[in-house]
Amino acid sequence: MSDYTQFETLIPVRPDDIDMNQHVHNSRYYDYVLAARYDQMERCYGMSMKAFIERGFSWFVRSAYIEHKRPLHLDDVAVVNTCIEEIQSRGAKVWFEIHKQSDNKIAAKGWIDYSMVSVETGRPQLIPDDIVEKYSI
Repeated sequence: MSDYTQFETLIPVRPDDIDMNQHVHNSRYYDYVLAARYDQMERCYGMSMKAFIERGFSWFVRSAYIEHKRPLHLDDVAVVNTCIEEIQSRGAKVWFEIHKQSDNKIAAKGWIDYSMVSVETGRPQLIPDDIVEKYSI
């Protein structure tokens, strides 16, 4: 596991998350992680996505991996735990696990590798030292 702090966000499963098999569609798991990261960026790190954009930065997904363990269903609450696994000069790798709140069993786990990019050009940028410091908790 990482040396960085792990954070948690609760996300209720909504009717529009459900697919024809009566469980959460596989694409929604990434949506849950993204929603959790936005929440945690502001609440836990003290630097929201809006603050990144105001500084001219954004994040681009370079690669992502997810392993589905068991389904989530309507009325479940997804417990999304994330943690920075590694910070590089131009990006960060974020680990995640999604648990079902009622029994704490893992529904999915994986990682997302992000690049910091310029909002103006879309090109990768070096992560400024003050941002590395904020996210190194």
